[in-house]
This record gives sequence, structure tokens and C-alpha cells, in this order.
Amino acid sequence: MITYQEHLLSNGLTLITHNDKSTPLVVINLLYNVGSRNEHPEKTGFAHLFEHLMFGGSRNVPDYDKSLQQVGAENNAFTNCDITNYYIILSADNIETALWVESDRMQFLNLDLKSLENQKNVVIEEFKQRYLNVPYGDFWLKLRPLAYNTHPYQWATIGKEISHIENASLEDVKNFHELYYSPNNATLTIAGNIETEVAIALAEKWFGNIPTNLREKPAIPQETIQTTPRFLEVEENVPLDAIYKAYHMPGRKSEKYVIADLLSDSLGQGKSSRLYQHLVKEKQVFNNINAYITGSADPGLLVISGKLNPEIPLSIAEKYIEEEIELLKNTLQESEVQKVINQAQSSTYFSETELLNRAINLSIANSLGNTNLVNEEIIRIGEVKRKDILSVSHEILRPENCSTLYYKAKK
Repeated sequence: MITYQEHLLSNGLTLITHNDKSTPLVVINLLYNVGSRNEHPEKTGFAHLFEHLMFGGSRNVPDYDKSLQQVGAENNAFTNCDITNYYIILSADNIETALWVESDRMQFLNLDLKSLENQKNVVIEEFKQRYLNVPYGDFWLKLRPLAYNTHPYQWATIGKEISHIENASLEDVKNFHELYYSPNNATLTIAGNIETEVAIALAEKWFGNIPTNLREKPAIPQETIQTTPRFLEVEENVPLDAIYKAYHMPGRKSEKYVIADLLSDSLGQGKSSRLYQHLVKEKQVFNNINAYITGSADPGLLVISGKLNPEIPLSIAEKYIEEEIELLKNTLQESEVQKVINQAQSSTYFSETELLNRAINLSIANSLGNTNLVNEEIIRIGEVKRKDILSVSHEILRPENCSTLYYKAKK
């Protein structure tokens, strides 16, 4: 159980405090409710680009990293489909340095052509190295637009294509910052060795005077229900044929989310899972195979992916996967369910020994509309029954709900 308190500043900034006197540290976690799902279809990759631009200095903090290094702080950030998250870990004695630099770049970020061009080059190089120049690196660039017709989850966080970043103008990024980087679109979590009253006072001091942004944000188009199977076959310079099967599943706010998560674990998490035991060890169809979920706020995907052993046709491998799915629907054991529940709960408890993870999880739960979800989800996991997983397996793992990508190796 993670204890916390919530406080809303007059400008709309949500403050979450979590007290832990067992550590000399504090974590300042600032989450902005903007991810790739908030981008225009012709201007993708902006949320991730902004993650980089935010380290370019601000009016009173020309060198963001240097200011934090001088007080021994560690900092980083990440972007996904739903959020952009920034965190700082430092001694409680130096907390105001962290609040100063974060508040300054929220309100007074340096946005000029030099900074923009530098960060565009960094992101373009990342696009090439992580997505285009490594085997299978672009599978999300192919699978997402196959699985989604309407929702902006149809493109990856890095963006649809490099040209969207290359063509990003200074006016584009200034508009993006003004629209999404405001106190009423953010959650500030202060966790660690600090009293709640002190944290509230400091948040008011450093963030309370930043103006609220009342501009209306564009609505996010929702995906319609998939009613027919979708299929794409590509051929690339990769060592082995691979297959990716993506099934639509509930988002984080749904009570069925944790059930779908446990379903994916039963199918393909680790070497004791059904897919690995049956199709890698016993039948030797795959070199490796696993199942996982995208974990998104809006309805996401349960993905089964595997790389085939040589000489195994993709169509045959797919039939083996479908047979395993039907087998699970008919033979799932109570012991398997209890195993994945235990694994999920222990993994959560273990991760929350870290102060940073607690701070991030509190912020994410708040962004989903219910901060206590950080505690409720682990309870929900423990309440899942075999019949629940079987029911959800019949709802999700249907051919008409599936998008399949054959990723063939060039001969």
C-alpha cells in the first residue's frame, strides 16, 4: 500500500505527496498528459521530440543538466503513447533546486532554431538506429497501422516517419509546448523525506504563479471494433522469419485490464509459459516466442510475437499459435492462474521498493483519473479467478479481433 495525499493548486496543477522517512532522498516526478496519441496525423513524433527539447535550457536555467549535477542529482525522462514523464532524484536538502529547474522550463523553455535543429538531428538519428537499422526494429511501424484504423495509437512514439521530424517548424513546437506544457495538464509528485505541508508550500512557491492554459485540446478519435482479421506480409533483411499477432484488449481504466495482462502472462511470459514450453522446447517450431500487452490508457493490444526456426513455414507456425490459444481456453489450470498472479504481485511489490517507481506509479495512476489505482490494481490482480481469464480469452483471442504480420527473411 502506497500512502499519499493529493492537493490541487489554483492554476490546475495536481500535487501528489508521498512521505518516506527511511531515505535521505526525494523524487520530483513531473508528468505531462501528452503522448503520441495527442499528435496530429501529419505531425507525429512531437511528444518524443519535446522530451529532448525540454533539456535545452530555459530563461533562468541555461544548462539544465549542469544545474542538477552541481547538487548531485540524477534525472531522466521517457515518453510513451499517453504521457511524457520527467524525474529528478536528489538529496532532500536540495529539493528547491529541482523544483526551480522544473518550474522554469515549464514556463520559460528556450525554444529557438538552434535548439530545435540540434534535437531534431538527435531524434532522427535515434529513429534510424533503433527503428530502421536494426533487424525487426520497424515492426511496430508496420504492426500499429495494421491494428489501428482511427486511433492515434496507429503510430509509434518515435513517429510515423522521419520526414515529420525533419519538417517540424519552430512555430509547430511552440504551439505544442503552449498547448500541453501547462500546470493544468500536469501531475507533480513529490516523494521521499519531506513533510506534506512543506511539499505543498514549495509547490505553491515554485509552480503556483504559472498561468493556466485554457486552450481546448483536440479530441482523440476512438477506434471502432475490429470485425475481420487483418494481414500484412513484408520481406526484410533479417536472420529469421518472425510473426506478430496483435489482439485488441481493454485499456488501463477497465477492470478487465489486469485479467488480460494475466492472460498474456499465462500464454507467453518466460520459459515456463505455455507458448515457450510447447512451441520452443517441445515442438521446436520457434527460436523464441512470448506474449505481452502494450499497457496503454485507451484500449491497447495483446501481442504474441515469435521468431521461427529455419525451414518452418509462417503459415504452419501461425497454426501452432492458434492451437495453443484454443488449448488454453480448454485446459487452463488453477495452478497456472495462481502462478501468474503470484508473479505479477511479487513483481509489483519488488518494483515499489524503489522510491522512484512509487513516484512514477502515483503520477501515472493520477493521469488515468484515479490515483488510488496504484493500490487497487494489485488487489484486483489477487482477485482474478480462472473463469475470469477464460472469459476474457474468449473475448480477446478471436481471429476477427486479430491483426497478423508476417515478417519474412529475404532468401
